[in-house]
Amino acid sequence: MTELPSHRRHQVVRQVFISLALVIATVGVYLTVRHHGFLNLDDDRFVTDNPSIRGGLTWPSVHWALTAGLTHHDSNVDYWRPLSFLSHALDIELFGLRPAGHHLINVGIHAAAAVALFLVLQSMTNAPWRCAFVAAIFALHPLHVESVAWVAERKDVLSGLLFMLTLGAYIRYVRGTFSLPRYLTVVLVFALALMCKSMVATLPFVLLLLDYWPLGRTRWASPVVAGTTVAVPPSRLLKEKVPLFALAAASSVVTSWRLHETGGMDFPWVSPGIRIANAVLSYAGYIGKLVWPTGLAVWYPLPPELSAAAVTVAGLGLVGVTGAVIWGARRRPWLVTGWLWYLGMLVPVIGVFQGSGEAMADRFTYLPSIGLTLMLCWSVPARAMERRSLKMITGVAAGAALLACAALSRIQVRYWKDSVTLFRHALDVTRDNWLAHNNLGIALFALGALQEGLRQFETAVQLQPHSATAHFNLADALGRSGKSEEAIQENQQALRLRPDYPEARYNLAELLTALGRNQEAIAQYGEALRLDPDRAQTHCKLGNALARTGRLEDAIAHYERALQIEPDNAETHLNLGGALARLGKPEEAIQQYQEALRIRPDYVAAHNNLANALGRAGKLDEAIRQYEQALRIDPGLVEAHYNLGVTLEKAGRVPEAIQHYEQALRIKPDFTAARNALARLRAGQ
Repeated sequence: MTELPSHRRHQVVRQVFISLALVIATVGVYLTVRHHGFLNLDDDRFVTDNPSIRGGLTWPSVHWALTAGLTHHDSNVDYWRPLSFLSHALDIELFGLRPAGHHLINVGIHAAAAVALFLVLQSMTNAPWRCAFVAAIFALHPLHVESVAWVAERKDVLSGLLFMLTLGAYIRYVRGTFSLPRYLTVVLVFALALMCKSMVATLPFVLLLLDYWPLGRTRWASPVVAGTTVAVPPSRLLKEKVPLFALAAASSVVTSWRLHETGGMDFPWVSPGIRIANAVLSYAGYIGKLVWPTGLAVWYPLPPELSAAAVTVAGLGLVGVTGAVIWGARRRPWLVTGWLWYLGMLVPVIGVFQGSGEAMADRFTYLPSIGLTLMLCWSVPARAMERRSLKMITGVAAGAALLACAALSRIQVRYWKDSVTLFRHALDVTRDNWLAHNNLGIALFALGALQEGLRQFETAVQLQPHSATAHFNLADALGRSGKSEEAIQENQQALRLRPDYPEARYNLAELLTALGRNQEAIAQYGEALRLDPDRAQTHCKLGNALARTGRLEDAIAHYERALQIEPDNAETHLNLGGALARLGKPEEAIQQYQEALRIRPDYVAAHNNLANALGRAGKLDEAIRQYEQALRIDPGLVEAHYNLGVTLEKAGRVPEAIQHYEQALRIKPDFTAARNALARLRAGQ
């Protein structure tokens, strides 16, 4: 076995040391997330309340993840990103819905991405300490807390890791003679990254920048590591990227189509002019937050008006920096790569072509910020890395910057503990933040603080009257507070703003049902199913409404469809049993009640209804046992006492029947049927 040369051994030891330091520092900053919970912003929609992956990693969940966002509408999908959803399904398989495991996996992937970034940069530049600083800033910067501490942002960290691995595969491909397996590896890993988050569609553009510097594959700059690559014609550089650009274009088209389908790009109150002006300000704002990362929030509201002077200054600044970078390209080629990396990677999320109505988002800087750090690091003069005194000053400054980042990140991580903490902090550091009010209201409602939650929803609607989501949540809160008519008005306003809003259709149907307006409710349930045909709960509730109006055959069809989607729903089996019993099919009804009890053995209503069906079928002893089981679970169930009394009377066990009639009257003194039955039996005695 050949022994490595001493200088090579030193390099390997240094790489291992830096890699371990990156992992330890990252885990140290983020370890407290193991005590954090899930959030009511996307964590519920994509993970905890997503019926398609709640069963863990199964063949149905794999099929759903691979097709969701391509072939059908699903409110639990924003766009096609199967690997992200498969990773969530795997988490549920391993940890269930205990949030600690989900959070720690995010931390582990982020740490791996930081190590991969260091190794990739090291292989291109052979500048270990500069590369270590870039990777450490990536690992520890507070702007990246959002991507790591938020379970639903698994797509960020996972696509980030695959982004780094694609860069590594590309470096291996360009060094040496052409190799088809190496090239296909680049294409495959890039495709996997796109299957996590489509924002990495800009990666082929980044590869062209790396061809310029540090790889030196163009005639305009030499490779940083001499002899590792040779200059090739620009036409070849473009041709070899064609499959990558094709994948990027396909992913972008599918994502844009999906966001249009789901309303993810539909913000009519945000004019194109405002979007462009905000994009200019955001480019400058992200730089400011990278340099001075304070006042960070989960959501930055788009102000109704933007300062023309601020937009002009920011725009001139961006143009000036771009011009200066290009002017000095011969002497400082790293500035071109770093600056265009930053500008280019932000294009898909800068808010001109997409967005959720926010001004900016910390998570959007996860990969683009690397370009700015490259600019900073390689602008440090070489003599500062060689002379002992300057080297010490540089090291102290770098260490201080990293310690500051780590300290600020640990503080920022605390705000992601739960929804109440997160959105209260957002309200502390931003103004007129309608989404923070909205989601704080949801969190307060879940904790039982109904009045405070209602006030938050009202504030959200006042701040953003164009948001269908805000009106929908206010309607839901009003409905739960017993203000049905006001709730209906808010729900209708949500639907005026967004007619294809299945949750609002469903909620309106529920409100109409509570008021006894069954025909109107049936129409709204039907519309909800037209928009979201695979929601089991809507099928079940429509079945209930149809059953109430006597349309039992139609009700049964919807119950059966609900059970095809969600076979283990005990309530649906119970309701289907009730409809079958009313149609005079007692044996089939009994089967449904028994299935409901198999799923949920302590289901009192199922025991009671099964007992009723058995009694009607003449199976009195079995019926008595079911009533007794229902009363063991809920001794105060007055209907079960009365029905058990009737059944005992039929079985000739009159003294026991009297006891249960008496118990029914103790629970409900005005229970006329029980009083009459008791009087009749006593008279007979």
